Amino acid sequence: MEREENTVFSIDYKSRIPLYQQIVDNVEKLTLRGILLPEQQLPSVRALAMELSINPNTIAKAYAELEARGLIYSLPGRGSFVSGDQADLRNAAREQLREQMHSLRKEAQSMGFSDPELDELWQSCREEAKA
Repeated sequence: MEREENTVFSIDYKSRIPLYQQIVDNVEKLTLRGILLPEQQLPSVRALAMELSINPNTIAKAYAELEARGLIYSLPGRGSFVSGDQADLRNAAREQLREQMHSLRKEAQSMGFSDPELDELWQSCREEAKA
């Protein structure tokens, strides 16, 4: 069951993915989508913990992971903010997507799909997404 309140963060309490990792994933996705903007302040550890009904240590662990990855930075007494340089995040996401697409293409070819068939399927998916 997903729960979303006054924040843009959503947590699936029944997921096997650890809660701190879900928060890290949320920040990454929201940053890539432009919902979280560079220099935007994130909710405090305490506020987000209360809002999501999660132990503050879990939020702190997620924020520490995000800071280690360079996605956010903290200012003592002021809070945590989205990093101004998101180019690395976007490049990493692009490379991961490229690898996944390459893997899918290889798998489809091993099942006998030709390049023109795969191109047609890709075009069909793009048209469905526009609708």
